[in-house]
Amino acid sequence: MQALARRDGQPRPHAVLVALHLLSSRICALTDPIQQSAITFPSGGKDIRLDRFLPEGHRRESNPQLPAIIGLYGSGGDHEGMSEPAGQLAEKGFAVYVLHYFDRTGMVEMEKSALIQNFPVWMKTLWDAISFIEQQPQVDPSRIGLLGFSLGAYLAVCGAAIDPRVRAVVEFFGGLPKEMKFFMRRLCPMLILHGEADPTVPVSEAYHLQEVLERKRIAYEIQIYPGVGHGFEGAVWDDARARTLAFLQKYVASSSNGSSA
Repeated sequence: MQALARRDGQPRPHAVLVALHLLSSRICALTDPIQQSAITFPSGGKDIRLDRFLPEGHRRESNPQLPAIIGLYGSGGDHEGMSEPAGQLAEKGFAVYVLHYFDRTGMVEMEKSALIQNFPVWMKTLWDAISFIEQQPQVDPSRIGLLGFSLGAYLAVCGAAIDPRVRAVVEFFGGLPKEMKFFMRRLCPMLILHGEADPTVPVSEAYHLQEVLERKRIAYEIQIYPGVGHGFEGAVWDDARARTLAFLQKYVASSSNGSSA
């Protein structure tokens, strides 16, 4: 402690700040159950960002590999809004990566022509993200799931329809475009969460996905919330969050593969 004081006995300001910073870091390490960082990977000649959320202490390669979840935001590009569900899953033992897929194209107008033009590019970005994430030392490459909201939910479902590395999908108020029937190679277990009164993505999208999963005999769970629109909050969000965790623990964290085809 002598290094913190000058010869006249007064504290050294810089040394005190350093000591406080170290103390604060140690307190955070004891109280913060997750580690958050930003990383990038290449896709289409561009650097694509990932917000990474890990359980505390799992940056070291010597730790057991974790099940991984890739989070996909909606058309507003609200990656900050993904921090809450990502952090909650990381607290429960998942490695979570929020994919900034708009880094590949920039923000686009949500018109049909723009979606048709950019959707394949976003899907390729998701494919590249999985290829990058499955190589991370913290990640078990055999246990990767997707969590998508709205546009991100469509992207998650479509990605799972062509990529055998995706073990399960949780989709919030999204669906499966009917055009995917020409490209679909397989499907995996899915949790469908939708508001009955959704004015943006009609609930019929949820029922269409349900019909496809039943026809292909794929395991799924569905919850339609009466009177709820596009976006969840309050008790509905709490219920959806609990269902999401239980589903991902069953179909991604578990050592069994579940039902896919």
